[in-house]
Amino acid sequence: MLFFSYFKDLVGREVTVELKNDLAIKGTLHSVDQYLNIKLENTRVVDQDKYPHMLSVRNCFIRGSVVRYVQLPPEGVDIELLHDATRREARGG
Repeated sequence: MLFFSYFKDLVGREVTVELKNDLAIKGTLHSVDQYLNIKLENTRVVDQDKYPHMLSVRNCFIRGSVVRYVQLPPEGVDIELLHDATRREARGG
């Protein structure tokens, strides 16, 4: 639940989602659920030459099970908050 809580705070910010098939999509995080399924708006493909058929896609839903990485905006990452939450979760409370 740590990642779910963290991603909920990032709604409205721009993120880049890289899928397991090497497709990277940049867009505004619209929503995320407990399974880390992601909905992006105002999307664009990072490598447009490799995936020209994706140029017309503006909104998309991505299943959490196909996500390899999510690149977050540097100003959106509170390292101390993540460290504290990770420690609390490791202790079981």
